[in-house]
Amino acid sequence: MKSNTLRRIGKSLFIFGASLVLAGTVPARGAEGDWPQWRGPKRDDISTETGLLKDWPSEGPPLAWKGTGVGEGFSSVSIAGGKIFTMGDLKDGSSVIALDMAGKKLWSTKVGQPGGGGGYPGTRCTPTVDADRVYAIGQYGDLVCLQTEDGKEVWRTNLESDLGGEMMSGWGYSESPLVDGDMLLCCPGGKRGTVAALDKKTGKVLWRSTKLQDRAAYSSLVPADIGGVHQFIVFTDASVSGVGADGAVLWTAARKGKTAVIPTPVVKDDLVFVTSEYGVGCNCFKITKDGDAFKAEQVYAKKDMEVKHGGIILLDGYVYGSSGGAGILSCVELASGNLKWKDRSVGKGALAYADGRLYLRAEGSGEVALVEATPDGYKEHGRLKQPDRSRKEAWAHPVIAGGKLYLRDQDNLFCYDIKAK
Repeated sequence: MKSNTLRRIGKSLFIFGASLVLAGTVPARGAEGDWPQWRGPKRDDISTETGLLKDWPSEGPPLAWKGTGVGEGFSSVSIAGGKIFTMGDLKDGSSVIALDMAGKKLWSTKVGQPGGGGGYPGTRCTPTVDADRVYAIGQYGDLVCLQTEDGKEVWRTNLESDLGGEMMSGWGYSESPLVDGDMLLCCPGGKRGTVAALDKKTGKVLWRSTKLQDRAAYSSLVPADIGGVHQFIVFTDASVSGVGADGAVLWTAARKGKTAVIPTPVVKDDLVFVTSEYGVGCNCFKITKDGDAFKAEQVYAKKDMEVKHGGIILLDGYVYGSSGGAGILSCVELASGNLKWKDRSVGKGALAYADGRLYLRAEGSGEVALVEATPDGYKEHGRLKQPDRSRKEAWAHPVIAGGKLYLRDQDNLFCYDIKAK
């Protein structure tokens, strides 16, 4: 966007800020069709793209281009302002990397130390783009704000050394930060408060959720409006909670996770759905408001949706995810938790959605299945076999934007043309 356009948008947001908060989430800012943050504009892995291929040819959709040099790691991509952003370990350290829309590297900026990850070295965070700034977290908790134009550093802090953060286990910070209005939110975890809100322009701490002190997990925050109150859903190894825009803990539901709690929650009206693996399964909580007080009541706890890290997608009252150790693609009804169907598909993997189709990417082979998003049963519409497959897990979530499908595999980024001709 041009600077004068940004000024007009900023002025409008200032004037109408209160009504925007009441109406719903204020997402990271990008143009229509952009994918400016983790799991897309609304953090639900749902693309608004239409006119896409409903069926793939036997060889899969055509490869538009392949980019290299994005380093070691499992970060996905963000797309905004005519640029692609990701993270990766380069020779000089963990870095944020920007590319043009043809996959050519524009700049890279060091964030912190490379490696880490408890045997799975590399970055995890997907950068968050907001107007002319991009925000990212390295695996050792380095949080940076950079200029999108040239990667110049604006400010930085560290979730552990500066904010007293504490994680649940040893695979490194994996969260993707959230921009909401003038705030940059993240989860350092620990006794100072699980959630921190920073001034997105300066990095100054605005508040901490002092009455919620869980350790940070690997899940990312989700903004929601429940009972007419704007809040942030935080998912840890001990609980699911709603934190208000002033840091007050509105409600908390005890929910014990094991080993690693990773998937981002999904929210529909007053229902909050979470899932994790290692024998835990899924839980649905109903959040109600009586006067100024909130209450969280568990609707069910079941085992039919037990997702490790491939994410879940909520569509028309049904939740889709790659469930269990074997990664069985499954569909459950949100209201009841009842299983509608399950299928092995391409195996355990990460999901995205666009134009009536689920895109399931297998963590082992990197193969992508195009699956009809319906509770009526598994209906596959083609597969894509990624070339130049690395030997590392294909954990980076697929991204659909601008008629293209983006797949990150360590140092390589693949862009496929999935627009219907």
